[in-house]
Amino acid sequence: MKVKIFGIPNCNSVKKARTWLKENNIEEDFHDFKKLGTDKSLLEKWCAEFGWENVLNKKGTTWRNLDEAEKNLVKDQDSAIALMQKHTSSIKRPVIESKKGNTIGFDEALFETTFK
Repeated sequence: MKVKIFGIPNCNSVKKARTWLKENNIEEDFHDFKKLGTDKSLLEKWCAEFGWENVLNKKGTTWRNLDEAEKNLVKDQDSAIALMQKHTSSIKRPVIESKKGNTIGFDEALFETTFK
């Protein structure tokens, strides 16, 4: 099986996910948000599947470092997507897409049931 993993290489959750995939002999195609960005249609798809509140990472450093005015602009899915396109590090990571299902974040138990 091959999965598409979206994230940032130095993110701890992404590192854990990539290690888990490698240890379980699952091939990956890695998409680096920092270098490649992400398009609006992908973000819309993930928001539809996971909810925009789950796709926008409000626990991360990027969100915490935004000024209050920029944070206050986020009121709905469209405004969250605009922010995530501008600040790709504000997207919860990793997002993994596969034929068996899609996941967001690193959850070993979920990976076991989704990708094995």
